[in-house]
Amino acid sequence: MQGDPIGGLISAIVWMVLLLGIFYFLLWRPQQQQRKKHEEFLSNLKKGDKIVTTGGIVGEIKSIEEKTVTLKVCEGCLIRVLKPSVSSYYQEEEQK
Repeated sequence: MQGDPIGGLISAIVWMVLLLGIFYFLLWRPQQQQRKKHEEFLSNLKKGDKIVTTGGIVGEIKSIEEKTVTLKVCEGCLIRVLKPSVSSYYQEEEQK
């Protein structure tokens, strides 16, 4: 005898919902939280902060515009980078 076709369909739906739940909690939700945290970090940037870009450039913020940040990377050298490319604050480590 064959199994109940409705039971097989319900079983498949339960597995799909379970897999979607796993993907949500392991992938989508952490990425959303990380994106929100980064957006909050970008909104709190201010002139004088030392930061690192995603490309590894270290500089001090000289001005902040809506979409760009102007950095002083060395004496007399200013560069503009896109705001989302700012990855974190720069903290110099003491050399021992």
